[in-house]
Amino acid sequence: MSLRTLANHCGLSINAISRIERGENSPTVLSLHRLATALEVPINALFREEAIEKAIFVKQNEGLRHQMEGMVMESLGSGLSQQELEPFLITIEPGSRLDENPVTHHGEEFVYCVEGEIEYCVADRVHLMSAGDSLIFKASQPHYWNNPTQNRARVILVFQASQAQHLLRHHTSEQ
Repeated sequence: MSLRTLANHCGLSINAISRIERGENSPTVLSLHRLATALEVPINALFREEAIEKAIFVKQNEGLRHQMEGMVMESLGSGLSQQELEPFLITIEPGSRLDENPVTHHGEEFVYCVEGEIEYCVADRVHLMSAGDSLIFKASQPHYWNNPTQNRARVILVFQASQAQHLLRHHTSEQ
């Protein structure tokens, strides 16, 4: 797929995609979702190598990592044949927020707060999460997080990978 075609499908500029591809820019979570949707792959495909396995073992602090402003997104396992879950450990620095462009995508999303506190907003409802709290929701609702505290927060985020995601995209207004 050409950069121009990809840009048209995901709503990002050709320049932005090119800079991400060359490692000159770290994409936001929203950009990762848009790219994965346009490429018709689950988001974890952007984190994994090509090997397809039947069991994946990831040692602590050895998952593939993606650094973004104010946060680190670490894959907790990817590469299973026909994988349906996309687990990540997200470390969110104090004051970081992902609320300028709320995210929407197909499937479901599960959030478990491991450490600290965050505000996780789903469809205009704010959920104040502390260590041990969990949240599950239909990911087609606009959602984002915010760490309004002076301490870092860590959450486990599990996306439902959708094999039919590309088919659904053609029947909705989401791009």
